[in-house]
Amino acid sequence: MNLPKHIAVSGNIGSGKTTLAKKLSKHYGWTPLYESVDNNPYLKDFYEDMARWAFHLQIYFLNSRFNQVHQIRASERTIIQDRTIYEDAHIFAANLHKSKHISDRDYQSYLDIFNSMINFVKPPDLLIYLKADIPKLVQQIQKRNRDFEYNIKLEYLRTLNEHYETWISQYKLGKLLIVDVNHMDFVDRIEDFSDIVGRIDLELNNLFGSLTAGQ
Repeated sequence: MNLPKHIAVSGNIGSGKTTLAKKLSKHYGWTPLYESVDNNPYLKDFYEDMARWAFHLQIYFLNSRFNQVHQIRASERTIIQDRTIYEDAHIFAANLHKSKHISDRDYQSYLDIFNSMINFVKPPDLLIYLKADIPKLVQQIQKRNRDFEYNIKLEYLRTLNEHYETWISQYKLGKLLIVDVNHMDFVDRIEDFSDIVGRIDLELNNLFGSLTAGQ
């Protein structure tokens, strides 16, 4: 039986991507690849002055994600990725350009780099999108209590959500599973996590046949 090569978890800031990726990696025995946050040299500066640091931050994330793509291609194990390279371009960079934090010239340079990279990128076997409204995102962000996220504005989260909804509605690169997490707590309620696992099993069974935890 073939096993999935690449599972990805997508969603806005505070949607629970990293937590879910960690729990799924343990449940299935998958190898996790997390977003570079704690060691990111630009993130704190970005939230304090978006216009000055937006381009630097997006180039950093793009390069980090492209390196992950190489790791996924080289690995013989199933990898679960915390956010995709597509989100870097279609959600975050696009949003920062639309809101005038990235200039037309810099945005075009960014897109040129992204379009060169994307020729070497294969989409995930399954993309899991965590759909969350603003109150849920704010609740989650406050709960994890990261200093550099104190300056995140509600309008920034709102426009990111709009970009996500547009991108997901047009996503045709592969299998897509949308999970509405607004009334879920898959950390403290085992039934919520089991529900997500059941839906993932169904999607992967349709793609690859029988799948059991720990393979």
